Amino acid sequence: MDSTLPLSEQSFVQKQRDRLIQLRRQLLSAARNEQSEESAINATSVAGAREFEDDAQRLALLDLDGAAAARSQQRLMQIERALQKITDGTYGLSDVSGKAIPRERLEATPESIYTLAEVKALEATSRRRGKDGANQSPR
Repeated sequence: MDSTLPLSEQSFVQKQRDRLIQLRRQLLSAARNEQSEESAINATSVAGAREFEDDAQRLALLDLDGAAAARSQQRLMQIERALQKITDGTYGLSDVSGKAIPRERLEATPESIYTLAEVKALEATSRRRGKDGANQSPR
């Protein structure tokens, strides 16, 4: 953490670091629980009688879980990046433009590495690419 920051900013960055570490723990714990749950469901499915409706429901749930897992993975990457930015002394500055990210945004989403305008622009670009087959949503 950059010791040249005013004391109030150092305190804010330390608080954000603690929040980011807690968020990382929660996401990793949730991922482990989901994997255990999926393994238990798969074991039950193999051992028991099969109902095609159950299989369809499981496939739909796995699809939803896959999307949630992708979002969680993206968020984990951003948390790691935000923690690195704290270490580098660049926390609160956009990775795209270097502009300051408003404190309110950082308080709401501590892993923010882009300004809101940049997120919207990146999402618009992503949607255009999504029509071509590539879809990724930055936060």
